[in-house]
Amino acid sequence: MKKILFAAIAVLGFMTTQAQETQFGVKAGYAALSGKAEASGYSATESDGGFFIGGFADVTLSDKFHFQPELLYVSVDNASQVQIPLHAKYMATKALGVKAGPNLAFLTDVPDGIKSFNFGLDLGAEYNFAENFVVDARYNFGLANLSDVDGFDYHLSGFYIGVGYKF
Repeated sequence: MKKILFAAIAVLGFMTTQAQETQFGVKAGYAALSGKAEASGYSATESDGGFFIGGFADVTLSDKFHFQPELLYVSVDNASQVQIPLHAKYMATKALGVKAGPNLAFLTDVPDGIKSFNFGLDLGAEYNFAENFVVDARYNFGLANLSDVDGFDYHLSGFYIGVGYKF
């Protein structure tokens, strides 16, 4: 896991040095995770809330297109994780951006029968207000089956809303 995190940080660092303009920032907010378990035609869903905190880089590729990698810590009972969202962002207006992209996550304190690596697809939007403040909301569609048990599927998805500050 340390090698993967190091490689991701190195790639993000290289990408930001090649860009036209890069702003770094911090963000924090509310995270609501939902786990869905399915087995033999039965399904159950559990949800819990917590917080997230982390940093991001906003890399300007053109007037309308940006790349926004992030490194977040998400703390929710039974599903805390380190996430690496990699978002492509389209700026519809100077203040409003729509973003989407893959989200890689490493779950911490994983119980037996559950995998520690998760991935999904994020869809969201952000609104830049004032000069350096941003509010952002997204939904993560969990695509990975986290279960190690045959015939049992477990997917983890989440909704995130938070505020950020760009330096």
